[in-house]
Amino acid sequence: MKTKKGFTLREIGVNQVLVPESIEVINFNKLVSINSSAKYLWENLQGRDFSAEDMVNLLTAKYNVSEDTALADAERLIEDWKRIGLLEE
Repeated sequence: MKTKKGFTLREIGVNQVLVPESIEVINFNKLVSINSSAKYLWENLQGRDFSAEDMVNLLTAKYNVSEDTALADAERLIEDWKRIGLLEE
């Protein structure tokens, strides 16, 4: 899977938000606020194919978290990103 093109990560106040770049993807219901670990993943995965295991490797390399916890978090984030249209197969 890949992150969908057409979204830019912006800092709005203290929030990190994924914002649509063009008219084709603009749906203001899809402005997505993300936390620091999701931001880290987005920045490191954008523009390349990745799997849940890639996300686990990134999370365990940066944060003091077990592989099981990282996998559960990665799977949840993948489902969320798929549901709101941020991923391509």
